[in-house]
Amino acid sequence: MNRTQGAAITAVALALLFAGGAVTVASADRDEAPAASATPVSTSADAGFARDMAVHHQQAVEMSFIVRDRTKDEAVRRLAYDIANTQANQRGMMLGWLDLWGLPKNESGVEPMAWMGMGGSGDTGPLDGALMPGMATKSQIEELRAASGREAEVLYLRLMTAHHRGGVHMAEGCVQKCAVGAERVLAQGMVDAQKSEMLLMADMLKERGA
Repeated sequence: MNRTQGAAITAVALALLFAGGAVTVASADRDEAPAASATPVSTSADAGFARDMAVHHQQAVEMSFIVRDRTKDEAVRRLAYDIANTQANQRGMMLGWLDLWGLPKNESGVEPMAWMGMGGSGDTGPLDGALMPGMATKSQIEELRAASGREAEVLYLRLMTAHHRGGVHMAEGCVQKCAVGAERVLAQGMVDAQKSEMLLMADMLKERGA
């Protein structure tokens, strides 16, 4: 995905946010139950996805800034810039939704991915800092920091491919489970864009003999 596509996704989602982010679900029949507010509760898929994907995106931004400083390859640096820019913007939107809904950005006692029925890291904590599907471990992040040139490029592309694969899984979960239309639109945009970037990264890995 290039910068233009990323900006388009962001613009569409923002437009939908202001147009329909605070919609209510009205009853079609006066005899039915009163209209229910569409503002998500803290335990909803909408809130869970916004919290978890904000954390997931933050790591993608971090890895992209790391590789930017570890290689001079323009193709990798351009990809890293696009990913960092797009995911930082999307992260801001998701945190903004939590503010709009009056919900905490960190929910005490709620495990990552619980909204997808995948919680369960328990008291032992996540393995080496990998909180959610596709996230790099602390050791892998340090390995990326220590690498340079082609080694850094290949490691970044591999880590980001896994990161995107996990992100797509999460975003598809939101498309199925989230109630807020604007959030589902954003999640589907993530699915489409990140699948496209995974194909691009596969080609870039082949070009580097990896």
